[in-house]
Amino acid sequence: MPKEDMTVDPRFVREIAAILKETDLTEIEVENGSMKVRVTRKVEQAPQPAPVYYQQQGPVAHAAPGAAATPAPATAAASGPEPGSVPSPMVGTVYLAAAPGAKPFIEIGQSVAEGETLLIIEAMKTMNQIPAPRAGKVTKILVENAQPVEYGEALVVIA
Repeated sequence: MPKEDMTVDPRFVREIAAILKETDLTEIEVENGSMKVRVTRKVEQAPQPAPVYYQQQGPVAHAAPGAAATPAPATAAASGPEPGSVPSPMVGTVYLAAAPGAKPFIEIGQSVAEGETLLIIEAMKTMNQIPAPRAGKVTKILVENAQPVEYGEALVVIA
């Protein structure tokens, strides 16, 4: 059986590499008889800009129809979180009930025990129950159903 010449012409490899670069391909393979040549290149990706997140400062006030809108006092947002507030442990979408049309987990004026579910935050298609960090009475619900929330955003106030 005759021995085949397995040497590769460097000009041939350079031509394949040039085709790779010109066409923005990352890999090409050429087969000629029993000889196979594969050329790959690593493409550096441009850094992607960091995502920008916006946080709503406090609850949204809804005016009654026909009533004049009055601006909320700026001191509430500047003074920090309300005492007794429960912060969001993650970024996601808040749900006040286990399913659409179901009874909400909590209502204003309701007493809750430590560990009782206050609401659910959906993050990356996972439903995360948010427990009460302490026992007390729900005095405010600062978010609306299906509202996006940020990490650290106040969700509920327990007195």
